[in-house]
Parts: sequence; structure tokens; C-alpha cells
Amino acid sequence: MTDTDFDVVMQGTVFFDIVLTGLPALPTSGTESLADGMGSCPGGIANLAVAASRLGMRTALAATFGDDVYGDFLWRTLAEQEGVDLSLSQRIAHWHSPVTVSLAVQRDRAMVTHSHPSPIPTSKLISSPPSALAGVVHLGENAEPWVAQASATGMKLFGDVGWDPKQEWSPMVLQQLTDLHAFLPNSAEAMAYTRTDDPRAALMALADDVPVVVVTCGGQGSIGIDSISGEEEWVPSLPVNAVDATGAGDVFAASFVLGTLRGWPLRQRMAFANLCAALSVQQVGGSLAAPGWGDLADWLAQVSELARAGSRAATVLLHSYDFLDGAIGDEPVRAVRRASATIARTSDA
Repeated sequence: MTDTDFDVVMQGTVFFDIVLTGLPALPTSGTESLADGMGSCPGGIANLAVAASRLGMRTALAATFGDDVYGDFLWRTLAEQEGVDLSLSQRIAHWHSPVTVSLAVQRDRAMVTHSHPSPIPTSKLISSPPSALAGVVHLGENAEPWVAQASATGMKLFGDVGWDPKQEWSPMVLQQLTDLHAFLPNSAEAMAYTRTDDPRAALMALADDVPVVVVTCGGQGSIGIDSISGEEEWVPSLPVNAVDATGAGDVFAASFVLGTLRGWPLRQRMAFANLCAALSVQQVGGSLAAPGWGDLADWLAQVSELARAGSRAATVLLHSYDFLDGAIGDEPVRAVRRASATIARTSDA
């Protein structure tokens, strides 16, 4: 990696997430459901920022934070615990931090959010592109002003999209792909925006507009095309017991950015991103479920032990991830914090 201020920069909204797990089904009117598990953590764009930082990338985040107790928790967790640079971010007096309740049900989730528009739009936080190797861009109705400038300077830009509540899936959004190096939608988003009914058809349509496209397909893994290198890959997902899928797409994106900056082949980038996402869904909480290098080292050691014991499945898996051994050897192995059920540490004391 070259000499820049940051490895990756991103902007967006940070939410205070309350994640409830173990629900048999979504609640219906007039009923009460009991959740087996609960966690609190930074959400929204923080999912991606924490995932990137835990993989050792120098991560800068531009976001607004309220001056309430939620904002205190979010700022402290990101800056002090996770090492995310918040020099592009601002605290806002008398503004309520956005809150999301995520209900994890049967390998998926539904969310309820309460928020007020920020008095300072996030687009105002970055007046000019910071010095960074990569940027992550959320595509919406309007392109962020700094994106075209960043692309012109050589910054590799990775884009994603979110669910369109109006379900209009405007093709105008795809016009923003011209500034991107890579586009990482899920299969539902990719098919909706391209007006196709098959993930691979959507992949091929998007490949005409952006050099690298990867479409995530949930339990079926991911499919991708790198038009620069001429690679086309399908990488299956890993079989895991999913507890909470919140933030899995963000973990995938952060991991793919890392693999790109390291110059890995497309299959390795996708396999690494699949693995990190699979490890994340086994924990509660989007951002604080993201794996660190210690988690990856533990996983590789477990698979190696199973392979030595004669497991054919583990042997095949180990062959697919033989590149990981060298990558882990270059990284500091440290423990990472997981989401906890409460933020009321002061009153608890």
C-alpha cells in the first residue's frame, strides 16, 4: 500500500443499533415475542468502518453524531475501541442520534428505524477528497460531490446500493457507476436495477458499466466479473449457523476492498469476503460481529486440524483458502469486542 493518509474513506449515517435475535417469527399485531439474545452496537455505515478497521485498514469515516448518550456511545466505540478516524465527522448539539431495532429471524432480519434528518448533510462533511487509496460510496438519488474528484485522482471507489422503499429502482442510479472501480450489490438489488430475473444476467448487464462487479447471492455465495483481468468467478458460501445477518454485506465489502488493495486475484478476493461475512453472521450485531485477524487465524487453525484428522470437506476448504496463511502471518492478531446487551455502564457501576 502506498503512502496516503488513509487506506479507505467512507461517509454515511451512523445508527445506534439494538439487535434482537432468536425470534421464531416477526411479531404480529397484538402479540409479544421473546428474544433469546440482544446486542447494542454502532450500525449503518459504522458496520463497514469497523469491519475495515478490524482488518487493519486505516479507516476514515465522515458522519454526524448527536450529543445524546447514544452519540457518546457511538463516538467512543468507533474512535477509542475500534480505531476509526473521525476527523471528518462532527458532533451536533440537540440532535437525536438515529436508532434502529433489528429483528433477526430465520437467517434474515427486519428493521425498524427512528431518525431525524441531520442538520449537516453528510455530503457537506467532505469538501474535497482526502488522501486515501480507496473509497466506499453509497449510490443514491444524487452523486456525492467529492466522488468524481476522487475518481479523477486515482482513488479506487467501491459502490453499493440499498433497498429502495419506493421500489422504483431508478436506472439513473446506475449512471453513477462510471466513477467506480467496483460495484457490490446483492442479487435482489442487482436484478431490480437491471430489470432482469437472474443474478448472472444482472451481473453481465452491470459489467458493461463498471470494471469490477460482484453480486452477493446469500446462501449461494457470490458471482463476479473483473473486466480488467478477464476473470469470472462463482465462489460458494460457507455453511454456518447464522445468528444475525445484520451488516454481513458491509463486512463483505470491507473484505473485498482489502483484497483489492493487496492485489489478490478475483477468486481470492471473493473467497476472503465470503469467509469474513460468514464469520460475522455467527455473532450478534452488525459492526461488532465483524471478524478480526485473530478470528481468521482461529478459523484457519480449526479447519487445518480437521483436515489433519482426515476430513475431506476440511481438506477441500483448506485448499481453497491456502492463500490465507500468508496473509494472516503479516497481520497482528488481537482480540475484538462483541456486541453486548446494554450501554448503561455508568449506571451499572
